[in-house]
Amino acid sequence: MTFNSKFHALLRRSRTALHYGSKNGVGALAALAVQKLRGNGGLLGKTRIIQHYDFVHNRPVGAPIAPGSVPRNTINWVVPPFGYGSGGHLNIFRFAQFLEKEGFDCRIVVVGEPQPLSAEQARKQIRDWFFPLKGDIYLGIESAAPAHVTIATSWNSAYYVRRFQSTVHRCYFVQDYEPYFFAAGAEYAWAEETYRFGFFGITAGTWLKDKLANEFGMRTAAFGFSFDRHLYAPRPRKEPQTRRIFFYARPPTQRRAFEMGMLVLDEVARRLPDVQVVFAGWDISNYHVPFAHQNAGTLSLEELSGLYSQCDVALVLSFTNLSLLPLELMACGTPVVSNRAPCTEWLLNDDNARLAVPTVEALADAVCNVLEVPEEASRLRQGGFATAAATDWRIEARKVGDILRRLDSQEKVI
Repeated sequence: MTFNSKFHALLRRSRTALHYGSKNGVGALAALAVQKLRGNGGLLGKTRIIQHYDFVHNRPVGAPIAPGSVPRNTINWVVPPFGYGSGGHLNIFRFAQFLEKEGFDCRIVVVGEPQPLSAEQARKQIRDWFFPLKGDIYLGIESAAPAHVTIATSWNSAYYVRRFQSTVHRCYFVQDYEPYFFAAGAEYAWAEETYRFGFFGITAGTWLKDKLANEFGMRTAAFGFSFDRHLYAPRPRKEPQTRRIFFYARPPTQRRAFEMGMLVLDEVARRLPDVQVVFAGWDISNYHVPFAHQNAGTLSLEELSGLYSQCDVALVLSFTNLSLLPLELMACGTPVVSNRAPCTEWLLNDDNARLAVPTVEALADAVCNVLEVPEEASRLRQGGFATAAATDWRIEARKVGDILRRLDSQEKVI
C-alpha cells in the first residue's frame, strides 16, 4: 500500500469513526475501537496475514439441506461489515426491502471484521443509515439459519457463502468487477476466483452480465439502475449567472479517476476562467486546486439534489462499472460527461450523455462543448430526463424476484 493510499485509508476510517460515534454514542465507538485493536495485530502488534485472510479456506459450515426442507421464500443476504454512507450496501438493502414487499423473507448475515456489537445494533444501523428491514439479523456465517437461497454480495462474502452448506441455491449479487479494485496479486486472484464458484450471478447492468458469462462461464442475469424519486428532481437555480461543473471526486477510489478529472478540470478552467468547479464525494481540502471551486465534501442523500441542480454539467468518470450517480444527475437535469468504455456504455449513450475517449483533451473538449453550446446542453438534459423516467426500482426488484423464483425450475433464467 502506497503512502497516498494509506493516507486516504486513514482519513476514510477517521470519518467513518466520527459518523459511527455520532450515530451510536461514545460507548459504542470505544467498544468498536477495542475490537479493532484486538483484531489484525492491533495498533502496535504485528499484522496477522494468515488470520486476516483465513476466510478463503473452504471449511464447510452447517449441514446440507434438501429442497423443500425450508420455505422457498427464505433468503440469506451475506454482506461484509457496513458503515455510514456505503453505496454498495445501500443497493443491497434497497433490494432486500423491495423483495420483502414481494413476499420474501430476507435475512441479513454480516461476515468479516469488524462485526457490529450485536444483532440489535446492526438492525438499528441498517434502519437509520439505509432502509428498515423486517428479517432476522445474524452475525457470522456460523450463526446463520438455513435458507432456500443464500446470496453473496462481495468477493470476500462469496467465500463465506461457498462454505455455507445449509442452503439449496447460491447466488452472487455482483455490483462491480471487484478484481479491478486491486493491483495484480493475491486479492486480485482471490476476487477473480469467486466467479468460478458456480454461483448464479445477478449483476448490476449488462456489462457485468456479459463479462462474467463470457470470461468465466457463469450463468447470469442482469438488473438495471434507477433512482429515488423522492430525492432526485430538478431544484431551483440560485445563481444561474455562474457556470458550474460538478465533479464526483473520490481520490482513494482509483476507478473513479480523480487525477484525470483534476487535469481535465484544470484545462477547462484555463479555457473558461469564469467557470467554478463543485467537488463532492470527498473532502479535497488537502489538495492544491488552482482554479475557482467549491469543496462540498461528503453530503447526505437529502442534500445532493439541490447541489446537482446548481451545476451546468457533471464530469463523472468510471473505469469499472458505473455507480448510480449518472442516473441521479440526469434526474436532476444535469448533463453528464463521461468516458467512453464498455463499462459505461451499457447505460450511457450519445443520446443521454456526452461520451469521450479518456484523454484530458477529449474530455475537456466535451465539458466545454456542453458549457458553450446551449443546444447541446438542452439535448443532453432532455435525453437524460427520458432515460431516468424510463427506470423504476420496483420493476428491477421484480426482475430479481423472478430470477430467484425460477432457480428451482428448468425454465431458463435470463
